[in-house]
Amino acid sequence: MHPTIRQLLDSGPVTTDGAWGTQMHHMGLQPGQCPDAWNLTNPDKVQQIAASYVEAGSQVILTNTFGANRFVLARHNAVDKLVAINRAGVEISRRAAGGRAAVFASVGPSGVMLMLGAVKPEQLHDAFLEQAQAIAGAMADGIVIETMSDLQEAVLAVKAAKQTGLPVVACMSFDSGPAKDRTMMGVTPEQAAQQLAAAGADCIGANCGQGIEGYVNICRRLRAATELPIWIKPNAGLPELVNGTTVYKQTPEQFAAHVPELLAAGASFVGGCCGTTPDFIKAIRVALNR
Repeated sequence: MHPTIRQLLDSGPVTTDGAWGTQMHHMGLQPGQCPDAWNLTNPDKVQQIAASYVEAGSQVILTNTFGANRFVLARHNAVDKLVAINRAGVEISRRAAGGRAAVFASVGPSGVMLMLGAVKPEQLHDAFLEQAQAIAGAMADGIVIETMSDLQEAVLAVKAAKQTGLPVVACMSFDSGPAKDRTMMGVTPEQAAQQLAAAGADCIGANCGQGIEGYVNICRRLRAATELPIWIKPNAGLPELVNGTTVYKQTPEQFAAHVPELLAAGASFVGGCCGTTPDFIKAIRVALNR
C-alpha cells in the first residue's frame, strides 16, 4: 500500500469531500462554462468551496481539475492554460486545506471515445500524463481518477498517473443495467477492481451515477474482488427536475444513515458526489465517529 494511503487509514475510515460542480453552479457557474477555468478567473470562490469541506471535517479534499485535460479544455479554447489551470487547482486546495487535510487532485474522463477510434490509446495516455505531471508539479498528495465508464480509458489514466509516483485512486461510475451495477460501457465492479489493480491503482472505488443505497452492494463486490482500500463517493440520491432546475432531494441525515452499511461493506474512504454539500460531510463525520 502507498505510504500516503496507509498513513491516512491509520486511524480508521477516512472522510473525503462532497460535490464541486453543483456547488459551483450555486455560486454562479453558468451551464456550458468551463468549471476548471475558475481556478484562474474565480480562485476565491473555488477556495471557498474547498475550505467549506475542510471546515466540515473532510480529511481529504479534491481539486477543481476534473476536466483539465487537453481534450476537454480544447472545447473551451483553453489548452494553452492547461498547466496553469491544474497547478492553480492544486494550490487553491492546498491553501484551503492549510495542512488539515490531504489534497488529492481530480482527473475526470477525456470526453473522447476510444471505441469509436476518435483517438488512439497512446494519445489518451499522453493527455493524462500531461495533466498528472502538472498536478504533481504543484505538490498534490495524490490523484483521483474518477467518474470513468470506459475501463480501457481508466487503465490508461492510472498508468499515466502512476508515473508521477503519487498514490492513485481509480473510480468508475456504476449507473447502468437493470441493477445499476455496471458502468455505461457495461463494466462490472469485478472487472474494474481486477484491471485497475493490475494497472497499478493504490485504491479502487466508485463515484457519481447513483445514490448511497445502491453503492452499498457495489462496495461489497469491489471489496470481494480486491484487497486494496475502497473509495466511495455517491450522489445525494437521484436528481429530479423541478421547474427546469436539477434538484437533489436527499438530506444529509438520510445519506449518512447508510454510512454504517457502507463501512460494513468494506469502504475505507467515504464522501459524496453530485448534490452533496458540507452538511453531508458533517453528517458522514458524525456517522464515522459513532
